[in-house]
Amino acid sequence: MTSTHFFEIFEKSIKDYHVYDTIETEIKNPYNKDQFEYLLYQKNWIDTVQWHLEDIIRDPEIEPTEALKIKRVIDASNQKRTDLVEFIDGYFLNKYKNIKPNKNATLNSETVAWALDRLSILALKIFHMSEEANRESAEQSHKTNCKNKLDILNEQKIDLSTAINQLIEDIEKGNKYMKTYKQMKMYNDEELNPVLYKTKK
Repeated sequence: MTSTHFFEIFEKSIKDYHVYDTIETEIKNPYNKDQFEYLLYQKNWIDTVQWHLEDIIRDPEIEPTEALKIKRVIDASNQKRTDLVEFIDGYFLNKYKNIKPNKNATLNSETVAWALDRLSILALKIFHMSEEANRESAEQSHKTNCKNKLDILNEQKIDLSTAINQLIEDIEKGNKYMKTYKQMKMYNDEELNPVLYKTKK
């Protein structure tokens, strides 16, 4: 598996979402649950829905009660996103559990799954920037500006994809070893968020 394959799955998820282009669209993951691709499709779908929730909540005309409702949906979505990234890290830990690191193996500051998280978000940026660069109703200056930004995003895609491929190769060769940490998000935890645990008394 390479970054090219990963990115194609993210693109498929984004295109599938935009068939109806609504946050109420029910996910229909085309992969079997025992396939790694299932996790990547699921991950990007969460990112895609959240992308559009972030758009909606920035509407200056939105009612405060509706904004609060969406903010709580976004918080829950962030938790799902984090949980799934950690699950994907678990997949890679299990996959490479029998590889013995070399004597001089080093630890990468970012895990494969969190790098894939960035690639998923980047796929969304490229999709939406491409839309803006080609939007018929936009001024030419806007299109040109977005085209320049799109070029940079595509360059980022190349660099990030190369880095992910290199990281996976280094792990497989024993030149890098994996170590994961839970993100320890506190805002959703009734035992750690002061506002939440005070209301329990």
